[in-house]
Amino acid sequence: MNAHPFLDQSFEIKWTTLGAENIAPDVREAMAQADAALETIRRGGGAGGYEGVFTAFEDAVELLSSPWSKVNHLEEVCDSPSLREAYNSVLPEVSAFFAKISLDPRLWQSVRAASQGADIATLDPVRSRHVEETVKDFLDSGAELPPEKKERLAAVQSELSALTQKYSENVLDSTNAFELVVTDPARLSGLPSHAREAARQAARKKGHGSDEAPAWLFSLQFPSYGPVMQYADDDTLRRELYEAFAAIGKKVPHDNTELIWKILALRHEKARLLGKANFADVTTARRMAKSGRAALAFVEDMHDRVASAFREECRELEEFKAETLKTKVEPLEPWESTYWMEKLRKVRYDFDEEALRPYFPLSGVLEGMFRLFGGLYGIRIAERVGEKKKPEVWHPDVRFFDVYNTSDGAWIGSFYSDWYPRASKRSGAWMDSLRTGRAKASGGHEPHLGLICGNLTEPQAERPALLTHREAETVFHEFGHLLHHILGDVPVRSLSGTSVAWDFVELPSQIAENWTWERTSLDLFARHWQTGEAIPQEIFDKMVAARRFGAARASMRQLSFGKLDLELHLNYEKYRGRDLDEVTAEIQKGYLAPTKSPIPSNVRSFSHLFSSSTGYAAGYYSYKWAEVLEADAFTRFLKEGVLNAATGADFRAKVLSQGNARPAEELFRDFMGRDPDPEALLVREGIVKK
Repeated sequence: MNAHPFLDQSFEIKWTTLGAENIAPDVREAMAQADAALETIRRGGGAGGYEGVFTAFEDAVELLSSPWSKVNHLEEVCDSPSLREAYNSVLPEVSAFFAKISLDPRLWQSVRAASQGADIATLDPVRSRHVEETVKDFLDSGAELPPEKKERLAAVQSELSALTQKYSENVLDSTNAFELVVTDPARLSGLPSHAREAARQAARKKGHGSDEAPAWLFSLQFPSYGPVMQYADDDTLRRELYEAFAAIGKKVPHDNTELIWKILALRHEKARLLGKANFADVTTARRMAKSGRAALAFVEDMHDRVASAFREECRELEEFKAETLKTKVEPLEPWESTYWMEKLRKVRYDFDEEALRPYFPLSGVLEGMFRLFGGLYGIRIAERVGEKKKPEVWHPDVRFFDVYNTSDGAWIGSFYSDWYPRASKRSGAWMDSLRTGRAKASGGHEPHLGLICGNLTEPQAERPALLTHREAETVFHEFGHLLHHILGDVPVRSLSGTSVAWDFVELPSQIAENWTWERTSLDLFARHWQTGEAIPQEIFDKMVAARRFGAARASMRQLSFGKLDLELHLNYEKYRGRDLDEVTAEIQKGYLAPTKSPIPSNVRSFSHLFSSSTGYAAGYYSYKWAEVLEADAFTRFLKEGVLNAATGADFRAKVLSQGNARPAEELFRDFMGRDPDPEALLVREGIVKK
């Protein structure tokens, strides 16, 4: 048995050996090995040239990054008291180790000397970029700061890791702390049958109710929470869940308020240590936006473009409710908006989202999605099944797939999928990489390994997992990220896959969502779970007609998050010391729909911003930025054919396979032949007429 299972380099990870008790000794051993490898580079003084310094440096960091990625993943999907304790026991050490790499004067001396070596001029463009990016990483992380500032910067980074981990734990714990048991069936009026049955099964699992006297349990996981907010006629039921959801991370012992201010303060201090005016300038300097002010200007410009349509949609909703109930026109309560939006959509388009659910069984969505992108990108995806073939997994729900090139049959990667919610798993949906295949001397690279996770509607006793269209979009979104990783064909690991500018990384994921809206592609995967029939044309027409419904509200919601994020990180000194809710309300004024009661801030559960040292902090604008890119890029597929294999091959060759081998703006221009056109998104959403 491996004495250090987390350090096992087997492609198929032996998850059953990765116990909480192994985390501390294995991670410390990995740090020792990584430091020994770095010491070789330090002693060389840069004499090793490209291979002896830059390739060796990448390999040295991987010695710790690889086992730590497994630890991080288990913390996200298999949370337990013992695992959490073990994780937190080594988190400060790991954070300090990574922070000190770029601050190590001997290591920086070797890197700087090697970057000026004679062999650098002979490198190919990708390896030359690797040298440039590595040097920039060191400089941007404080390599040339005086010793006292380096020491403080390392301490700040370590403290940030601890605080953001605690923030994440508070979100998970406060989410799990709430459950609502309903015993009066009248309160379920309006809820779709699948939501009622899921709530009944959830109640039985927790020991509530019986066949004779059923009970229904609701949680703050979105498959439970979402249908209530959208369909439940009982206003008090919606309000109760809404207020509980808004209180995530807000109440003792899971209150994130002080943590947020501490995180913001430390990020601001980090920026000043690095010679930047604010943390937003730190994160955006090497992204497409180039500066925090430019990112904010983008958000505010998009706000101005959407504002008129947004106000009109808000007014229409108020008038619709008043007309329906024969009351005066006035703002809605926050817990009413989603419900009345659904009512208005049904009236205006005679369209019920639930009518689509039978056509999106998860297994069918996956199978059709694999076939669709297999044809577009020249790949074949096959599940490993059976006791002898299927690798170990971290939970029985997890499945494992291999990806092959159809042209030569080459195995290019594999991935795990984990789609259902559970108490030990964080909320949301995400993709991550577990291994980036190193380049082979014969060309190409070793297989990549990744994962996709989500919290989708679960199967019920008599039927499979039937997804909403929105959930199907989520599956496609995360698979887009995964393909970016698996199809990476860059000889340098740190430049491969999703290691791109953060405001470009959502392009491959968000463009994938478009195929859930096209008739030709839908017919490949949207099939009735019982009859196998495609979506009837009448329902499809209504679905497409309703696509733009509420587009301005949805767009403004996304912009409001980007505005909040950037303002907090650009102007920390302006807001510090004030009431957090007053600050967020001030920042988001004009970005939120008018409501009777104030809309509570989501800042205490905004994991994108505060659950890691950086994450999407000063980067949430990237979703809308990349949405502009993908809406424009998809116009080429619309023009040439949404299933056109030649266009797909071009997208794979010029975007998906390239990683960070070239600047993001060059990759976009290479595929489209021009710079992005922001009007494409507004036209697609119906905000601007074509």
